[in-house]
Amino acid sequence: MIRECAGVELTTVLYDVADGVATITLNRPDARNAATFEMEEELVHCFGTADDDPAVGCIVLTGAGKGFCAGDDVTKAWGDARMEETLAELAGPNPPVTPLVTAMLGCDTPTLAAVNGAAVGIGMDMALLCDLRIASEHARFAQLFVKLGLVCDVTGLWLLPQIVGRARAAELLLTGDMVDAAAAQALGIVSAVVTADELLPAAHGLAQRIAANPPLAVRAIKQGLRLAAGRTADDLPVLARFVGNNLSTLFTTADHHEAIQAFLERREGHFTGN
Repeated sequence: MIRECAGVELTTVLYDVADGVATITLNRPDARNAATFEMEEELVHCFGTADDDPAVGCIVLTGAGKGFCAGDDVTKAWGDARMEETLAELAGPNPPVTPLVTAMLGCDTPTLAAVNGAAVGIGMDMALLCDLRIASEHARFAQLFVKLGLVCDVTGLWLLPQIVGRARAAELLLTGDMVDAAAAQALGIVSAVVTADELLPAAHGLAQRIAANPPLAVRAIKQGLRLAAGRTADDLPVLARFVGNNLSTLFTTADHHEAIQAFLERREGHFTGN
């Protein structure tokens, strides 16, 4: 892991690329990786860098130490001039979607959260913003905003109901209850629970399987999933147009022809993104 990403020195996260996978590690272990303005800015930069890197086929987000992310670090926020600017922006007529939500939702590279401990508040949001989530046995999840007298971000209102259903999302949001890894798996928040020692190997193994596939097809599928989110049967023409436009291009790619040849020759394909 390195403390630099595309020429920017990192102080709160680590960044590394190996075997087609970019790993972004929240790196404030003494504070259970509680989020700060600096961390969010560095995450936006790292996700953008990884998404633009043709060597990266999947992004893994995890936390250093025993926690994934314990929410916002309120001790760092209050008294920071950026907090006053943020409050003024939120009170305006058209508050924007936060830069981190925009960066993670707009990422065309598949993202995977390896949740190693408590994922609370914005920490749970970060996990939800990833396409896939696996957890260690020590993981816990909570949308604690209501207990702090706050409303959740758009992630809780929009993404969480898509993942667990409206009623279960309402229960989690309105109670602020904490759920453990087993309950999170039962709810569909995570797809697998493994031991702490197995978490990163499992995450990187899954990420490498994704990264090994033809990059243009992987990105098209992710774009399609994002386009389809929350739509009804009335929107099928929109999705059919997306599928048709992408297939008309993908059928002509070198990677598609390589995939067919590899299948016929019973070997692994070697894809270039062309």
